[in-house]
Amino acid sequence: MSRIGKLPIAIPSGVTITIDPDTITVAGPKGTLSQFTMEGVTVTNEDGNIIVTRINDEPKNRAKHGLMRALLNNMVEGVTNGFSKKLEINGVGYRVAPAGAGLKLNLGFSHDVNFALPTGISAAVEQNTITVTGIDKQQVGQVAAEIRALKKPEPYKGKGIKYSDERIIRKSGKSGKDK
Repeated sequence: MSRIGKLPIAIPSGVTITIDPDTITVAGPKGTLSQFTMEGVTVTNEDGNIIVTRINDEPKNRAKHGLMRALLNNMVEGVTNGFSKKLEINGVGYRVAPAGAGLKLNLGFSHDVNFALPTGISAAVEQNTITVTGIDKQQVGQVAAEIRALKKPEPYKGKGIKYSDERIIRKSGKSGKDK
């Protein structure tokens, strides 16, 4: 039995879960998420808990067991609390400002970079910190990764966009000999 897959998911108050043969829909105070069901895995709602079981012990079904439980847990967590990622911008003259439904970033290029945020994702800007929030964990992480990819942090001065908990390993640079 999967250690992750066998854990029940508690359904908080205010969250409704609809289990259909094809999809599972989770609705809560922050929004609604849906996920398709996987073959070989069954999902049931028993006394306020979601139980995920698999039909047999084939390796592909064992892999799907823990994955399905983790996806459902993230959906329940997302519609109740939401998810967020923080990004920091480091560098002289590097700036970020909200622009309509997106962000306007000045990253040392000859032009400003306009980043359009997808629906369901919001970004708050405070000085040189961007906080990406949303109810879908995968989408929040993807958007944060796309913003970071605009100007990855470099190892010599640490300039660029990095996650707030990321540690950039610094290099010493050239060590020229004095003559």
